[in-house]
Amino acid sequence: MRLTRPTGTEPIDLKQVDLVDPVMHGEGDPHAVWHAMREREPVHWQQVNEKHGYWSTSRYEDVARVLRDHTVFTSEHGTLLNLLGKKDPASGQQLPATDPPRHTQMRSPVQRALNGRILERHRKLIREEVRLLFSEIVDGEPFDFATMTGRLPMAVTGTLMGLDRADWPQLTYLTSQAIAPDDPEYVMPEGGRHTLQRAHRELFATFEDSVARRRSDGTGDLIDVLRTMDFEDGRKLRPGEIVSNCYSLLLGANVTTPHVPNAAIIELMEDGRYADWASKPELLLSGINEALRWSSPASHFMRYAKCDVQLSGVTIRKGDPVVAWLGSANRDSSVFPDPYKFDVRRNPTRHLAFGVGPHYCVGHAVARITLQEFFEELFEQFEGFESAGEQEHLHSNFIAGLKHLPLVATRRAKPRHDG
Repeated sequence: MRLTRPTGTEPIDLKQVDLVDPVMHGEGDPHAVWHAMREREPVHWQQVNEKHGYWSTSRYEDVARVLRDHTVFTSEHGTLLNLLGKKDPASGQQLPATDPPRHTQMRSPVQRALNGRILERHRKLIREEVRLLFSEIVDGEPFDFATMTGRLPMAVTGTLMGLDRADWPQLTYLTSQAIAPDDPEYVMPEGGRHTLQRAHRELFATFEDSVARRRSDGTGDLIDVLRTMDFEDGRKLRPGEIVSNCYSLLLGANVTTPHVPNAAIIELMEDGRYADWASKPELLLSGINEALRWSSPASHFMRYAKCDVQLSGVTIRKGDPVVAWLGSANRDSSVFPDPYKFDVRRNPTRHLAFGVGPHYCVGHAVARITLQEFFEELFEQFEGFESAGEQEHLHSNFIAGLKHLPLVATRRAKPRHDG
């Protein structure tokens, strides 16, 4: 998705908008559409076909309420637009598709395993993986920044989950295919639905094999956490539930984290911004928060109303699907002054890139530590970057990201950590 700066004068006809269409997100201008929605119709109904439609929420407060209030908006009937009008097979089994209190019971042991203090032990490993990626960049020669960043989350999450390193490249490809099955780069000749089904089959087969090969004692990685999880009634997760949650954890990491540095580096190449941020380590955390707000990798989550409810003066009826557009909420001028400015000094920031409420991203600590290590090492090794070709944007209504970002890097004569 192009991260544009709409003025409000764009000729947007909200009756003709189709935010379900992946092409709209890959080649159109969703930020101009969201801007128009926030200004003119913050709770907007889109009819998708004769049987189905959904409400779009575009302002920060409405989006936050939809995501936070599980007593009014349920996650158990489908959380993404590709499930509109379909029964979610993961309902009640997978963390994203489960409401409290069961969600809380499932989440707690995973959250403990991904606790920031525990993850501090992995900082060295993460930095080593970052350096390995950067070692492949040749000074002054074009390379694909987006392809490079796309490999980083798998290295981190693959290690935390105990997945074979030999499988990492294929798993990275399959997770991208799963969230963008209609993208020209990933779609199979049989079409997007077949592409998605095949990606799911291969991903689930990998996890089924990994779970089947585990010994009873385990090694304490994330898959073992899921295997040994106990509920209050003494029941453990069934094999299918373990596999489903493995898929969810890997997908959440692989398809979101890379797009934060991708979006940031485009802004940093302008007007000396890279050198400015690189020279001020005290701005590392505020800059990463701004990059998260700016990129908003997960574009939307969907909920269903459990009862009649009012949002911005509009009545949502019981059973209606409601889509919360995170990328729009993170440009709401009532919360973020000058929202179309990328400002590493913006602090504090209440961005919704990780969501809010009970479904706040369970891997947020992993993402933050990974991004800290990435940007610290980036600033250590490189003086700057220049464009080397056209950007290619992902065709996906779920993930706002880049497939390809050709750049040329200039290395520092002497990396700062060596001095």
